[in-house]
Amino acid sequence: MRHRVGHRKLRRPTSHRLAMLRNLTVSLLIHEGLHISVAKAKEVRRLAEKAITWGKRGDLHARRLAFSALRSKTATTKVFSELAKRYSTRPGGYTRILKIDHRQGDNSPQALLELVDRTPPAKSDQAE
Repeated sequence: MRHRVGHRKLRRPTSHRLAMLRNLTVSLLIHEGLHISVAKAKEVRRLAEKAITWGKRGDLHARRLAFSALRSKTATTKVFSELAKRYSTRPGGYTRILKIDHRQGDNSPQALLELVDRTPPAKSDQAE
C-alpha cells in the first residue's frame, strides 16, 4: 500500500534521485524554464517553490537552508536577489507546468516547467 507516500521515486536510487532533482531545480532557477518529463516537473516544482519562499523570507537561516538544498551559489544568489523581489507580492504558485507533446523515443509525456512572470530572453542582432 502507498498510504501517505509524499514523493515519486522516478525509478532511481535515493542519492541519484536527490542529486538529479537538485540539479534540475538549479537549472530551472537559473534559466527560468525546463523541458522535462511531467513526473520530474511535478517533483522539481516542489523544491523550486520552497527555495523561492526561502528567498522571500530573506534571513540568514533561510539563505543557509536554500544553499543546503541547492548547493549552488549562483542559484542561491539569484533566488535571494532577483526572484525574491519579483515574487514578493505573490503568495505562492511561482511555477507553471505546460504539458507538451510526447517524446518520440519512448512516448513519455513531456512538459515545459517555467517560472511565472518570467522575463523572455532578449533577441540578439545576430538572430535577425
